[in-house]
Amino acid sequence: MISLTPLIWRTLISVNLSIGAELVDKSLIKRLMASIRCGVCGQCYEVVNIDVLGHHQDLWFLRVFCSACRAQCLVAAVIKEDRMPEVITDLTEAELDKFRNAGVLSADDVLEMHDFLKDFDGDFSQLLSQK
Repeated sequence: MISLTPLIWRTLISVNLSIGAELVDKSLIKRLMASIRCGVCGQCYEVVNIDVLGHHQDLWFLRVFCSACRAQCLVAAVIKEDRMPEVITDLTEAELDKFRNAGVLSADDVLEMHDFLKDFDGDFSQLLSQK
């Protein structure tokens, strides 16, 4: 008996890549798709289970197979090249400059915040009134 598993159509949101067109190849598309989770079971796809069927300009067609739940999907992904993503923020230019020029977080900074949050009871009004 032949068992046919229906294919599920899935459309991904567009991905903006800041790379040249010559660098977009099938292996990059497969690696990008491997970071997406299966819509049925939530497991990430394996690169070996991703087939690039073809593309036309920014539109790529892929067939993916989830080894965890055995679901098959056809994917239409829009991959746009050579564009920086637009930054949407409510920060002023002065605030943006302040954060651009700030130092990087150290491991000690992260541990210090962890220790603070471990004992923090969630009372921001009391915390802010202390200063």
